[in-house]
Amino acid sequence: MTAKTILAQIPRSIWALGLVSLFMDTSSELIHSLLPVFMVSTLGASMTSVGIVEGIAEATALIVKIFSGTLSDYFRKRKLLVAIGYGMAALTKPLFPLAHSIPTVLTARFIDRIGKGIRGAPRDALVGDIAPPEIRGACFGLRQSLDTVGAFLGPMLAIAGMLLLADNTRAVMWIAVVPAIIAFLILVFGVKEPELQDADKIKPPIRIRDIRHVGSDYWQLVAIAGVLTLARFSEAFLVLKALATGLPIAYVPLVMVVMNIFYAGAAYPAGILSDRVNRKTVLLIGVVFLIAADLILGFTANLWMLALGVGLWGLHMAFTQGLLATMVTDTTPPELRGTAYGVFNLVCGIAMLVASVLAGLVWDKFGPSVMFFTSAAFTAVALIGLLLVHTNHRQKTYNDV
Repeated sequence: MTAKTILAQIPRSIWALGLVSLFMDTSSELIHSLLPVFMVSTLGASMTSVGIVEGIAEATALIVKIFSGTLSDYFRKRKLLVAIGYGMAALTKPLFPLAHSIPTVLTARFIDRIGKGIRGAPRDALVGDIAPPEIRGACFGLRQSLDTVGAFLGPMLAIAGMLLLADNTRAVMWIAVVPAIIAFLILVFGVKEPELQDADKIKPPIRIRDIRHVGSDYWQLVAIAGVLTLARFSEAFLVLKALATGLPIAYVPLVMVVMNIFYAGAAYPAGILSDRVNRKTVLLIGVVFLIAADLILGFTANLWMLALGVGLWGLHMAFTQGLLATMVTDTTPPELRGTAYGVFNLVCGIAMLVASVLAGLVWDKFGPSVMFFTSAAFTAVALIGLLLVHTNHRQKTYNDV
C-alpha cells in the first residue's frame, strides 16, 4: 500500500482533528517561542523560574488528562471534552500579552495547560476510535505531523511580527488569538464523533483503578515513557540555549521553526513505518536521535551545530511522540482507552515537572552543557530499558468496538 493510498483512506475527521491541532499549535507556539525570552529579558526571571513555570505548566496538562480520559471512557462522548479543552486554550491567549509579572505568566500557562489536559486524552482516544486498525499508526502520525506544521508556523509568525513590530513582544503575542479561534471553529463544525456499537453495554463505572486490568505491555510502555520524559525537558531551554549561543532576539523563534520542520516532516513517515515494522524498532531510533541531540547541544557554542542539535531533537520527537500514542492504543481495550491515556500522561506529567525544574537548577548552578549531558544520561537509561523489553508492538492487540 503506497503512502498516497494510505492518505486517501484516512477518515475526514482525522484530517479535521489534525487541522485543529495545526491552528492551535500555531497560536501556542507563537507565544511559547517568545515566552522564555520575555520572562528572562522583560520580567527578569531566572533559569530556575523558567523551569518551574514550564514544568508546572506541562505537568498540569499531562496530569489533568487522567481525569478527562476516564470521563471520556464513561460517557463515550469524547468530542465535548475536546471542545472544552480547546475552548479554554483559546480564551487564555490574551492573558499572555497582558502579563506584567511571573505569577501572571504562570497563571496564564496553568489555565492554558488545563485546557490542553482536558482535551489531550479524549482527543487521542477519539483518534483511536476513528482510525482503521490497519492504518492506525499512519492516522496518529498524520495528526502529529499537522500539529507540528502549526508548531513551526507559529514561530515563523513570531519572527515576522518581531521584525514588523520592532521587537514589541506584547504586540506580537496578540496575533496568537486569531488561529486559536479558527481551531475551535474547525473542531465544532468539522469533527464527527463515531457511533459506537453497544456503547451502553460497555459503559464502565468511573474508576481509574480499573486500569490495572490492562496487560504488562502497557505498563512497560508507561515506565519507558516516564524515564524518556525525564530526559526531554521543556523546549524553552532550547530557545534559551540559542540566545546564549548568540542568536539575535528577533530570530530566537527560529529554534522552534527548525525543530518543528524536522518534527513535522518525519512524524507521518515514522507512523507509516511503525505500521510495517516492529514499533519498538522505530522507538529505538527516536531515542538514539535524542542522545545525539543532547551531546551536540552540550558541546556546541556554534549556531550551525546548534541547528543540527535542534534538528535531531525534532527527529526524536517525530519518532517517539505519535508512536507512543499509537502504542497506548495497541495495548489497551477500547472501553479503557481514555483512562489508559490519562494514566500514561500522569506519569509523563510528573516526569516533565521534575525534568524541567531539574534542568533550570542545573543550568543555574553548572551551566547549559551539564544540563544537556544530564539529559543524555537519562535517555541512555531509557534506551537500556527499551532494549531489555521483549515485546512486539507491530500487531494490533486490540481492535475498536
